Amino acid sequence: MRTHFRSLALLAAMLVLAAGCAPDFEQMAADSATESDDGAGAEAIEYADAGFDADRSPPDDWEPRDPRLDPAPEGDLHEIEIRASHVENNVAPGVDQELWTYDDVVPGPTLRGKVGDTFRVTLINDGDMGHSIDFHSSKVAPDVEMRTIEAGEELVYEFEAKHAGIFMYHCGTDPVLQHTGMGQHGAMIIDPPDLDPVDHEFWLVQHEYYFGPLGQAREKMENEAWDAVVFNGYPFQYVHAPIEGVEPGERVRMWVMNNGPSENSSFHVIGTIFDTVYKEGSYRLHPDRDAPGGAQLLDLLPSGGGFVEFTFDTDGVYPFVTHKFANLPKGAVGLFTVGDADPADAGK
Repeated sequence: MRTHFRSLALLAAMLVLAAGCAPDFEQMAADSATESDDGAGAEAIEYADAGFDADRSPPDDWEPRDPRLDPAPEGDLHEIEIRASHVENNVAPGVDQELWTYDDVVPGPTLRGKVGDTFRVTLINDGDMGHSIDFHSSKVAPDVEMRTIEAGEELVYEFEAKHAGIFMYHCGTDPVLQHTGMGQHGAMIIDPPDLDPVDHEFWLVQHEYYFGPLGQAREKMENEAWDAVVFNGYPFQYVHAPIEGVEPGERVRMWVMNNGPSENSSFHVIGTIFDTVYKEGSYRLHPDRDAPGGAQLLDLLPSGGGFVEFTFDTDGVYPFVTHKFANLPKGAVGLFTVGDADPADAGK
């Protein structure tokens, strides 16, 4: 179910968080009971005014990106086609932006496999300039598989996944900052051997947006002046469409990848504690070894990734954030609705 939250209520709640207090979800829910009538679905604002207008809802035809993660596919050979493209998409309420993408989406498709699997990726360049792809999960010659191909060309990038973790992939064509900042990035998950079973798996890619025409956006990238910090491509995405279907006591694994290109991530779920933390290829915390130890965050530099596991003790509305609070009003917050909880009932 899609829920519309008035952004002023969101910002107020985020300021409360920044002050170290609990968010007033009752007020948020009350303000979100009716959809904003101040321009939802209206035409995108001009680039010159492309500050993120948080008092607007997503367009009527907006659909959230599904954060649920399927198991690794069967077999040990994965043949994949990825198309580099240039598109104009709605990237925030009131903002359409030119993007350089893989398969027309930002982030690109999330891929998954197991240690020892072979990936045979055909990259096709549908854009109007040179593009490439760099899988951090691969050990290959950069001047061969990662080489730039011109518009209309294609290449085959084949490698064996030899190490476990969640890895970034991105365009490696110069200037890499601009190609990545314009949207050419994604995540590949290579399961650790004997990965424990869980009830739910989700994926999140944190990344930044830099609004404006190409020259202006690139200047912002070079000055680390991002306009939005988001999970899976849209600010406040999982506040507008909370993650549902988790019951108290069920075990959740959340894979998190920070694709930057420049900002750090301090991933945190309010109201629970991580009993498992896997970061950059190894367990930093595991209940079989470290109980009753717990962790409050997964800290990730740009191109860093891992997963956390946790449970919720009771029904409720649980926010997840980057704990760098300056980025909350820029979009880096979402919600779990657990059990019978509904955002409209929170706080009652």
